[in-house]
Amino acid sequence: MTSTPRKQIHLAAHFPGVNNTTVWSDPAAGSHIEFSSFVHLAQTAERAKFDFFFLAEGLRLREQGGEIYDLDVVGRPDTFTVLAALAAVTEHLGLAGTINSTFNEPFDVARQFATLDHLSAGRAAWNVVTSWDAFTGENFRRGGFLASDERYSRAQHFLDAAFTLFDSWRGDEVVSDQTTGRFLRNPEVGTFTHRDQHFDISGAFTTPRSPQGRPVIFQAGDSEEGREFAAATADAIFTRHGTYDAGRAFYADVKGRLAAYGRRPDQLVVLPASTFALADTDAEAAELAHEVRLQQVSPATAIKLAEQLWNTDLSEIDPDGPPPAFDPVVGETISKGRASVRMYRDPVATAREWRERAATEHLSLRELIVETTNRQTFVGSAQTIADTIDRFVQDDVCDGFILVPHITPGGLDRFADEVVPLLQERGSFRTEYEGETLRDHLGLDPAPRVLPRSSAGAAPASTAQVGASS
Repeated sequence: MTSTPRKQIHLAAHFPGVNNTTVWSDPAAGSHIEFSSFVHLAQTAERAKFDFFFLAEGLRLREQGGEIYDLDVVGRPDTFTVLAALAAVTEHLGLAGTINSTFNEPFDVARQFATLDHLSAGRAAWNVVTSWDAFTGENFRRGGFLASDERYSRAQHFLDAAFTLFDSWRGDEVVSDQTTGRFLRNPEVGTFTHRDQHFDISGAFTTPRSPQGRPVIFQAGDSEEGREFAAATADAIFTRHGTYDAGRAFYADVKGRLAAYGRRPDQLVVLPASTFALADTDAEAAELAHEVRLQQVSPATAIKLAEQLWNTDLSEIDPDGPPPAFDPVVGETISKGRASVRMYRDPVATAREWRERAATEHLSLRELIVETTNRQTFVGSAQTIADTIDRFVQDDVCDGFILVPHITPGGLDRFADEVVPLLQERGSFRTEYEGETLRDHLGLDPAPRVLPRSSAGAAPASTAQVGASS
């Protein structure tokens, strides 16, 4: 009797860019802008045979009250520049970049991703995000912000337009020759036309069809709109659901939406972003996890994070005292003046839950913020973490994890050296790369082939269909 093959785990390395996960005060902490930091994390991930390197991006430094967060990342270099440089110092590792669909244009983004896919020989991925706040919009000519339904509408049409551009070049398959290198045989430059309520563009795309055809499409979002957008279009979805029960529910929900778009469950990879505290023993790891959480949430950061829920100035509140007794200010949860406010679906209910928990567990406001925003997903020895990761994937809680180390750039080193070999021993994780492209690493189908030219020789001017990405 043959045993059922183990489900293969997907792993990725996250380079911080828009959060307070990094412990700046640790002596081992390095730069977030020097190229050597990016190289270290990327090459560590490739040595461990990870699927891809993920670079988060923010289009504005986060502020509240006119001040930068005391633990937020300061200094965010351009995503495409960093990923293109990393393509030259890695061979197999996928390169995923977060690029905003609210304040960019399809032609520019499509050209940049097509170029990155060529430079990396088929390892490019695009994390499609939207922007909800006017605060970020101040950096751009259009400015302003879009309501949730408009943001996702623009994102979908942005992606449709980009697909039209990616698919506009026609010709034979991309082939590889040891002497001349990779090239397009008999390429035909196709003109494109894309018109909808957001975009009216036409012309000839400047970049030939790349090795993957299109970059792998990632989407991050837990809202109803985000889940539906991912089911229709994305190749992978990031999720914040890192616990067993919540993860299984999310996994079943998004996988169950795919059939409506003519897609199979294996055409969408579910990847929670996950932190970890790794030590020699489980007890030592628990102590490390607590220490890290305290460092990640200073008293000032606790107040700023609480303001995002209460939607009001809490500068007079003692972070070591109880949480505010009053309910949040209800209204538009967008940035006001110099404040940036996170969106909560039901801030009043959330605040009440927080106050009840603080009273039951005797937590100060800072301790409450620590417990609700920065708990490590995996805490333990290498064996404990390997067991937990494997169980989550085999039980369909997710398909793998995007690991967010609390130290940059060396925070992944010990995981690569101690946890990965244990996963390999049990047959749940690759020992060598078997394919060339990121689609190969993720087990995805090739990008859809473009339609041939009509008998009259005219390139069809069509918009990419929702769900065509695989």
